[in-house]
Amino acid sequence: MDEYQKEILDLDLQIADLVEEEGDKETIADLSMQAEILKALYAQARELFDRGAEDPDLRRALALKGYGDWTVDNVYAFVYERAVELPTTAHHAFVGEIREADFAAILEESA
Repeated sequence: MDEYQKEILDLDLQIADLVEEEGDKETIADLSMQAEILKALYAQARELFDRGAEDPDLRRALALKGYGDWTVDNVYAFVYERAVELPTTAHHAFVGEIREADFAAILEESA
């Protein structure tokens, strides 16, 4: 389990505890939204990382963009920064944009 998976797991456990304790609904909603975003970011970062294991062009593009070597942390940083730049108007649109974005194509076109 890497640090991103641990952060997501900890957040899910915190949400579960709040739900069980009938905690503040706004806090639960905010944490749930945060967890959903982190899961989408992590899924995209892992997918891109796995694709890059077989694609030297992706690895080179990441380095050329200043993110360094092909590591999960560096790929996640790229995905996170590009996700923030995606055009959205609402939370669900933001999560949808993250899930639907082709970060490999974004990486290749920006190199």
